[in-house]
Amino acid sequence: MSGVGPISQDWEPVVIRKKAPNAAAKKDEKAVNAARRAGAEIETVKKATAGLNKAASSSTSLNTRKLDEETEVLAHERVPSELKKAIMQARMDKKLTQAQLAQIINEKPQVIQEYESGKAIPNQQVIGKLERALGAKLRGKK
Repeated sequence: MSGVGPISQDWEPVVIRKKAPNAAAKKDEKAVNAARRAGAEIETVKKATAGLNKAASSSTSLNTRKLDEETEVLAHERVPSELKKAIMQARMDKKLTQAQLAQIINEKPQVIQEYESGKAIPNQQVIGKLERALGAKLRGKK
């Protein structure tokens, strides 16, 4: 190493720092207490609707008033009596129980029961399955 020249070390100090705390960390109780101990200024702001759930209660009164003023009677569409009778008749012709028919169309027996009693809300997919399983036309003109 005789012909290389003077050997010098070029060491610069490297400083590693943590990132500045984000907004959530600044609100943390530990961070606030540390700032108090350090003598930093701490600002507390009381929010106008803090703990009151004001947004939900104010819109509720408007909805309540609209509901009170509503006079139209709303109800779900039910299975018509012609459809009830047609399902029952076709099932009886095939000599099937409600449970057997339900199993054929991959529905619960309760669904068949609701359709035959007229309590079900008509679903075109279920009616289509019933038509295929019973081999009878249940919708539209006969």
